[in-house]
Parts: sequence; structure tokens; C-alpha cells
Amino acid sequence: MDIPLHYFDEYVGDKLYSYLDNPFAKLATPLAANATKALDLSSTQAAVSSVTQLLATVPALSSLSRDSIVRQSISLYGLTYLGILVLYFSVATFSYYFIFDHRMKLHPRYLPDQVRKEIAFSLEAFPVLDLLTLPWFVGDVRGWSMLYDTVAEGPFGERGGALPWVYMAFSAVFFLWFTDFCIYWVHRWLHIPFLYKRLHKPHHKWIIPTPFASHAFHPVDGYLQSIPYHLACYLFPIHKYMFIGLFSFVNLWSIFIHDSDMLCDHPLEHYVNGPAHHTLHHIYFTCNYGQYFVWADKYFGSFRVPAKGDDPLIAVLAAIEKKKILEAVEAASSDSDRSSRDSSVEAVVLKAPDMKRIDSGLGSETELGLPGSGSSSKASSVKGDDEPASAPESVVEIQEVKRPRREGLRARK
Repeated sequence: MDIPLHYFDEYVGDKLYSYLDNPFAKLATPLAANATKALDLSSTQAAVSSVTQLLATVPALSSLSRDSIVRQSISLYGLTYLGILVLYFSVATFSYYFIFDHRMKLHPRYLPDQVRKEIAFSLEAFPVLDLLTLPWFVGDVRGWSMLYDTVAEGPFGERGGALPWVYMAFSAVFFLWFTDFCIYWVHRWLHIPFLYKRLHKPHHKWIIPTPFASHAFHPVDGYLQSIPYHLACYLFPIHKYMFIGLFSFVNLWSIFIHDSDMLCDHPLEHYVNGPAHHTLHHIYFTCNYGQYFVWADKYFGSFRVPAKGDDPLIAVLAAIEKKKILEAVEAASSDSDRSSRDSSVEAVVLKAPDMKRIDSGLGSETELGLPGSGSSSKASSVKGDDEPASAPESVVEIQEVKRPRREGLRARK
């Protein structure tokens, strides 16, 4: 973080801090004759005078050098807070309008006014999250980590040639592997009931998440899952620019996997933990804990491969289709046939899946009862006012759940 801090001080910080004098220094001057070193609380006037004099001795921010840990902490906190706001609103907004399928907002598990709630929750988490993260960044700037500036200063830098560059590539791969493994276990431990109820449950409020849900979590939850990123550069050498790029990438990835897209049957779904995998995590709660890859979920038995029948868009399309049929029948039928009409529509339209919570030992789990996952299902008939419950015409057997066509950036390519 010393790279953005250097440019900030060079072009903004020095001028900004020069205006931040201690206002009590000027107020204390005319009171200096009556002030004492100890607090005098004998009267209101004496108390004001002594407290002002004491505060006047506090160094002004304008007097702090670039190397001051106080100034560095203030600057880094401001830069981190500004950076996460810019990244969150720019990338999440783009993903929401150009990738996220807005029909998902019709899902029965999509909350009223959810986007506003996700944004509000994120804005509440950012100040505390940045404060918890600050010591790691201060340590980076003050040289306590293993970040290095140039290739020559890194491992094998003295030898020259291709070896230092090979190590840089290796450090990037190892960073992704190390953080993915650690986050898998941090994430899985956060599903232990004791921790889940206190920390991780707010993030699972968004069962059908939008990109704005990526940072809508309890600040301690977000901090615990960020520790592996910061810890990595204290355990093994990483080039500073490489670290900034990787740290930005993981934040982009966190937004990317929250777009509720259920693309499946592609060759990478058994290797890369994408939006479909994380959508299943929000629906089922106890699968696909990984961040970028699925190897840890496969090895430790928590992997669930995206399937056509798992797509929450099926429930949305069912509701849309039911509404269309009701409107069509409404226009063609009289009010006297309403009961029998509704029973027929219920039989034709694929119902939204039923969800139930289970205590799995790792936290709340949701089972999604979807027809069509390798077996046929029948929509139950409903007895109307003018027809028997066993009417065969009102029962339709559904042989297969077809993959719904997604709308968004990928569908238009």
C-alpha cells in the first residue's frame, strides 16, 4: 500500500495536511497566563482554560511528516475507504445492469427493496471493516511484511535471468491457492451454528443475491475472510504491484460470483468456483465454500455441481407463465368458472420449489425440492367447485426441466 500512499502524499496529502493545524493552539494563547499543567476543575472558566491548554500541546496534523505512523494510518484509512467505495459502486453497478438477470427479482425469495438493503448493509460494514484491516496495511507501508519493490530485490533477484520472473508467476499462483484454501476453512467455520448466528447469517439473508450483496456482510465476517489475503504477504515474498493486482482481483471476483447466474454444463465448472457455485451456496447454505476453485470442496465433501434443476430462474419463469395463463384465461372466461380455471392453471404451470431449513451441524441448510432433476414429477390437481378432484385433464406430467434462457451480458454475446 505504500505505492498508492506515495502518490497520494505527492499530489494531495502534503497540501491537505498543511491546512490541518491544531485549532486549540490559537485558542490557548490568550489563556496561557492562567493555565496550569494540571487540570483545574475548581470552576467552569478554570476547567475550560486548563483543558484547552492541554489540547493545545497535541501536535497538529500539519506538523506530522510522511513517515509518521499517525499520518500514515489516517491516510491509509481514507484511501482504503475511498477505494472500496469506488470499486464497489462501479463494478457492482455494471454487473447489476449488464450481467444480472433482472427477472430474478420476481423470485419468491427475493426480498422487497433488496438492492437498497444490500447497499445500506455494505455501507454500514465498510467503516468498521476498513478499521480492522488498517493494521495490516500500516505494517505493509512500514516494511513489516515481505512485499518487495523491484524484481532485483525479490527472491533470486541477484542471479538475474528468468528465475526471478518465474518466482513472480509462482507467487501469484501460490497466493491464489493459499488464500483459497484458507478462505474455504474460514468460510466453513463461519457456518458452525455459534458463529453463523452471530457473524455469517446476515450475508445469507440474500438467498437470491445481486452483485450489491458481495460486500453486504457483518464487518467481522468480512474481516475474517480477508485475513488470508493480508497474511500471505507476511509469510512469503510477493512483488508489491503483484499484490495490489491480486488484492483488487479478489474484490472483483467477490462481486462477480454474486450475480445469481446459473450457467452450467461448461468445462470449467469442475475446477472454478463461479457464480453458479456460489448461487447454490446461498440457496443450500452448506456447499461450495471455496473462493476461486472447487478442489477443496471436492476433497472435503462439500462440493455441489451446478445442475439445470437447481436454477432459481425456473421458479421465476413458472410464476411468469402462471401469470400469463391466468390473464389469458381471465379474458376468455366468465367469473363463474374461476375455481375450475385456477385448478387447471395450477396443474399446467411448474410450481416454485419448496425450501426448508435443516440443522446440518455446520449451520442452516436449505433443501430445494425441484422437479426435473433426473426424474419426472406431477403437479397435483386441485378440486374446483364444478369438477371432481380426480379429473385426469388437470394433471400434466413434466418429463424434463429445461434450462431457462438467461438474460444479460452473456446472453447477448
